[in-house]
Parts: sequence; C-alpha cells; structure tokens
Amino acid sequence: MADYHATILWHRTSEGFLVGKYSREHTWSFDGGLTIPASPSPSGVPLPYSNPACVDPEEAFVAAISSCHMLTFLYLASKQGFQVDDYADESVGTMTKNESGVPWVSSVVLNPKIVFSGEKRPTADDEEQLHHQAHEQCFIANSVKTQISVHKR
Repeated sequence: MADYHATILWHRTSEGFLVGKYSREHTWSFDGGLTIPASPSPSGVPLPYSNPACVDPEEAFVAAISSCHMLTFLYLASKQGFQVDDYADESVGTMTKNESGVPWVSSVVLNPKIVFSGEKRPTADDEEQLHHQAHEQCFIANSVKTQISVHKR
C-alpha cells in the first residue's frame, strides 16, 4: 500500500514552560514542501498560548474526513457518468467527552453542496447512494471511530 509522512516541529520560544506558560504554536510540514502553521484550538488552550489564525488538530481532523469523502465521491460520480462542476462542504466536528470523561471528536457532519451539469444528472436516490458508497470506501472514515453523517445542503 503506502506510507504517509508529516513532520511536526515545535520550539520553546520563552521562559515559563515548566509552569505551563508557553506558546503551543508549531508547524506541520509535508513531503511536497508545504508547511502549515498549527496551534491548539483557543477553545482548549487560552490565548496567548494558542493562535486562532493557525490550523488546529481538530479542524485538520474534520477537514481530512471531509476531503477524503469528497475525493471518493468525485471518483464514484465520474465512474457513473455524473459531471460534477462544484463541490463545497461546510463540515462540522463536535467534541464531547467519552464514558471516562476524556474529550474526543464524537461526530463529524458533512454538509456538501454539489453542482452537477451535463445530460446525465443523478436523482436524489443516486446522490444518496453516491454519498453512502463514498463513506464506505473513504479510507479516513474507515480509520476512525467518529460517527460521520452527510446532510446535503
């Protein structure tokens, strides 16, 4: 199959580490050369120790699920002869606590809005089936225990 690599880099930039007063900003670097500024969510780590302008791991988790679902959906639609012109998803992940009180992203709701063109257009049932198949075949969805649902816009 394949291996996937990411380099996560953090450096202490100030005093206060031992008392929890340090920046959590860091970077994610990928093999194609892209480096993304990252930070915990300000909802979990207060300012100034987090940075809302950076991507946080929870957002990246939701984006990875949404992106994988979209890519699988596009593949399946093309194989079935449905022309997709636009696909926009405003996905939402919800963090709750598990039975032990540990926070986790318990659900992700995908809210795709898809524009089709061409002579062959999917019925509502066809589109629902495409989403079902995309969910079943998405390797990210198959790798997590989070409940994932699709609500078309």
